[in-house]
Amino acid sequence: MFKLYYYPNNASLAPHFLLHHVRADYELLLVDKKSNSQKSADYLKLNPAGRIPTLVVNQQPIFESPAICIHICELHPDSGLMPAIGSPKRPLFLQWLAFLNNTLQAELMVRYYPHRHTNDERAIPNIVAAQDERIAEALSIINAQLEHNKYLIGDELTACDYFLFMLAEWSLPIEKSPLSFEYLAAYLKRLCTNPTIKAVCELEGIDLAPFEGSQ
Repeated sequence: MFKLYYYPNNASLAPHFLLHHVRADYELLLVDKKSNSQKSADYLKLNPAGRIPTLVVNQQPIFESPAICIHICELHPDSGLMPAIGSPKRPLFLQWLAFLNNTLQAELMVRYYPHRHTNDERAIPNIVAAQDERIAEALSIINAQLEHNKYLIGDELTACDYFLFMLAEWSLPIEKSPLSFEYLAAYLKRLCTNPTIKAVCELEGIDLAPFEGSQ
């Protein structure tokens, strides 16, 4: 039994996709961000960073979404969601997961929480504008990768694709959204037919219509 502490359309979305994909026995536990529950004393015992998600496996809490995703993949090696050790695709998997987390997600966090990165409120519009450019740069790199690949690292779906779908959803309000990139938009439209993405997004109340209508 897994316990996933989550909030809809948060960084818990990628682990939620993976748990559903591997048909794990899991329980969803809502962490109410509206009441700042992620900073409660009980939650901080599980996740001292006070962020979402946290996964509890055999009474061991794990935080940081990429680490959780890797752990789920390792516990389900037959799922094919992460290339095996020794596979030439293995380093590519780690490379793209790191890029998604350390570049695209990091830039998105600055974009949506600009007040954390300045002590001058007058600078916030400039931070947002600069971040839109940085996010577009990252999306452009992904778009180029998808020009000759069905999925992010080749012909097979991996956990990287679920992680990318999560970040693409967050990127929709950006000035140059993921849907403005030819290959990325087509890829996201294909992913909308994935049964796991459809089921989890319905459960979390995420509207897939913007992706389904992309060209």
